[in-house]
Amino acid sequence: MEKRVATELIEGARAETERLVTALARQHDDIVAASQFDSGDDEHDPEGATIAFERAQVQALLRQAQDDLAALGQAAERLEAGVYEVCERCGGPIAEDRLVALPATRICITCANRR
Repeated sequence: MEKRVATELIEGARAETERLVTALARQHDDIVAASQFDSGDDEHDPEGATIAFERAQVQALLRQAQDDLAALGQAAERLEAGVYEVCERCGGPIAEDRLVALPATRICITCANRR
């Protein structure tokens, strides 16, 4: 894969993930703000458990998106180091189709299937 193509791929995924992080952070803030007006009595408030679940779910999604963003940063570093297409486990090549589907991947499909 050409370096320019890989850069565009990583940067596109990074921009999309940054938008997701922003949207999830906003959603989290909205849930927290809405819950400030609650009684805080989840046991007797039928909506309390739902709000707590939504907050936990959005927090988990936000953490995952932030982790994905960090992984894309590492992918950009691997690209600069000339090892973007090299599997970190076996040292073999990572297929271009796999990199297109998962720009932050660090392992080839063979190693991914060994779990």
